Amino acid sequence: MMAQLSDDCFAFGGALLPLAEAQALIASRFRTVCGIETLAVRDAVGRVLASDVTAAVDLPPQLNSAVDGYAFRHADLRSDGPTTLSLQGRTAAGQRPAAVSPGHASRIFTGAVMPHGLDTVMMQEDCAVTDTTVVLQPGLKRGANARPAGEDVAKGARALPFGRRLMPPDLALVAALGLARVPVRTKLRVVVFSTGDEVMDPPGPLPPGRIYDANRAMLLGLLTRLGAMAEDGGILPDRADATAVALREAAGRCDLILTSGGVSTGEEDHVRAAIEAIGQIAFWRVAIKPGRPVALGEIAGVPLLGLPGNPVAALVTFSALGRPLFDRLAGATFVPPPRMLAEAGFAYRKKQGRIEYVRVVLDADGLAHRFPKEGAGIITSLTESDALMVLPEAMVELAPGDVAPIIALGLLYG
Repeated sequence: MMAQLSDDCFAFGGALLPLAEAQALIASRFRTVCGIETLAVRDAVGRVLASDVTAAVDLPPQLNSAVDGYAFRHADLRSDGPTTLSLQGRTAAGQRPAAVSPGHASRIFTGAVMPHGLDTVMMQEDCAVTDTTVVLQPGLKRGANARPAGEDVAKGARALPFGRRLMPPDLALVAALGLARVPVRTKLRVVVFSTGDEVMDPPGPLPPGRIYDANRAMLLGLLTRLGAMAEDGGILPDRADATAVALREAAGRCDLILTSGGVSTGEEDHVRAAIEAIGQIAFWRVAIKPGRPVALGEIAGVPLLGLPGNPVAALVTFSALGRPLFDRLAGATFVPPPRMLAEAGFAYRKKQGRIEYVRVVLDADGLAHRFPKEGAGIITSLTESDALMVLPEAMVELAPGDVAPIIALGLLYG
């Protein structure tokens, strides 16, 4: 099933579209296009959960000891001095506990099920032990060092929500609940193009005026980490007819088309013109820096996101717009990357009305310093920076000592 856009969403004109409005348009106009398949838990990492995981059992399933020590009834513990109890039984993890008489304690090990009626455990290093007795110190609270049934997840509770991209700890939770297979969304099919006669694939000789293509490798890597079925569409030449043909053909075999370059206003920028000629365009300028020229449209019912040609701008716009679009189509719940606050160690002026992402390096004290090279084509500003400092639309000036949110660059990669 192809994603559809209503005609009224293409009414946007020439003014810069605020980022929040662009993201809202994506959320409102697109729907999930991926189907559902069932995978073994071990094969589901990175895939999108297609339905809620509800706990069929308590986790843990029974009251058990959190430490190596001695289990007893809290009611037997004196509050005014040490308590001496006779020892009865020994339970290790995986064993069925034997009954323990009132007024007795039992040797127990981490993970072992508590004998019926015993509710508290004192760590072995806090006990004085003989062959037949254990001396317990006062002050321990009822239930100390014991893990009740359902402490982690109670039977019947939702353990994981649908739309979650499964990470290794999620697989641990699913397996601990006794599931061997989970329903997940099928992989989103994405075709990736670069554009421009100046761009060529490595490793051949580099003629004057040409550059090696960096964006396709980066975008294919980002998509792979997101669990997409990513196809390398190659490089589109600076010809309107060839661009239109390639995009139309790609629309017949994928769920999303991703391009870099060719979406600005130059005579050799043909992607935006192709979208308008053979499809529909929603917007093509967003109020962010880097990355203002970014186009969203559709061709034959398939969404197309045209990213800027500079690598830094391509990464920023993919994170801000490509990721929510990808997640929407893939059936995943889009969760913006978490932000932390950092103190600026530099001054900066910006235009009001747009969000700016400034590449920064954090020193040992957490002070953020602007990367010395600021061009949107400086790839080392991505490999050597630590984070993006996010400066909101209303801000016009940042002073040293001001605090602003940052996003760790590593969080943009899936």
